[in-house]
Amino acid sequence: MARIEPFRGLRPRKDLAEKIAAPPYDVLSSEEARELVKDNSFSFLHIGKPEIDLPPGTDLYADEVYAKGKENFDRFIRNGILCQDDQKCFYIYKQVWGEHVQIGLVAGASCQDYQDDVIKKHELTREDKERDRQRHIETLNAQTGPVFLTYKQKASIDHLIEQGMARGPENDFSTYDGVRHIFYVVEEKKLVATIQEEFRKLDVLYVADGHHRSAAATQIKIKSQQGNAGHSGDEEYNFFLAVIFPHNQMKILPYNRVVRDLNGMDHADFMARVSERFTCEPTLEKVPAGAQEFCMYVTGQWYRLRAKPGTFDRADAIASLDVSILQDNLLAPVLGIRDPRTDKRIDFVGGIRGTGELERKVDSGGFAVAFSFRATTIEQLFAVADAGKIMPPKSTWFEPKLKDGLVSHLLD
Repeated sequence: MARIEPFRGLRPRKDLAEKIAAPPYDVLSSEEARELVKDNSFSFLHIGKPEIDLPPGTDLYADEVYAKGKENFDRFIRNGILCQDDQKCFYIYKQVWGEHVQIGLVAGASCQDYQDDVIKKHELTREDKERDRQRHIETLNAQTGPVFLTYKQKASIDHLIEQGMARGPENDFSTYDGVRHIFYVVEEKKLVATIQEEFRKLDVLYVADGHHRSAAATQIKIKSQQGNAGHSGDEEYNFFLAVIFPHNQMKILPYNRVVRDLNGMDHADFMARVSERFTCEPTLEKVPAGAQEFCMYVTGQWYRLRAKPGTFDRADAIASLDVSILQDNLLAPVLGIRDPRTDKRIDFVGGIRGTGELERKVDSGGFAVAFSFRATTIEQLFAVADAGKIMPPKSTWFEPKLKDGLVSHLLD
């Protein structure tokens, strides 16, 4: 049984929503964020990535970074740039990207459900990143970046979401990346209660994107609960900001790989080693056509790789993932990338950047070889999470990204 709660959202002044809405903190470098906000003092990046208002080179985890975020957040509230709703509401967030449409319910998801595995995970978190989000939430006393959750689609929920959009949107604008963002407020109490009840019929929710945010929020809940003798389970710290989408609206792009060197081999030796476990042929294609297939770019040429029989276990939810096949049969044994989570020789390129970015990185001399993937499917994600297993790092890239700043969740 999944528990979700309405909350008194902190939202932008209606005429400023387009200026405030910002990319998530973790998809931009500090330099990219500074460039994006240079003419926009209202961008939520001043709160989500506050190092942009400090001298370049400032330690991202320094006390002054969190303090600057708090200062900016308080100023936005004090000046009426952000205002809190008078009553608890659900919200609906619709995104349109070309022909793709996804519509999610914005709600407080239960930290207890996260602890009890009603909300299932598929990634490990890094301690430094989890601690960073925890400090950010604690300093602001608010969750400002939504977690992206998904569930197995139900027609009854679809119908309720349609009802919630009936009175029209609060915000409707398009951003520089070509995505249209439409935001609705659901305040009718009977509808709110009905939505809650329908979600209670779900046995499970899944984290699609935002493992560090949800884990950090849960750590704060545990800490707050231990310090509250009158803990009831209904306090705001028991819930984290989430946007919950049906699985049939998910858009997953591949998460491609680039490696800085050939592990001491020349081109001929490298290709010979690759051919031990993959068929390898030159191609004009840059994106693989099917499963267990990859495209590799090295020395100015694309190659099609196909995993040979016996190189992986088709019945294993992890081993049969394309990212695992490449890791287990090429990145680790051939290129020496044993732990892609920590190895500095490998980098990851979201599929939104296209194969041109892979060519650019290799042709510039900063990297020696690149690999393009077929995207992991939502069904594969469910299979891994249901089995209680963990995907290899950087297995999924969800697009379009949710904007920060359209609604925040205050913890008191």
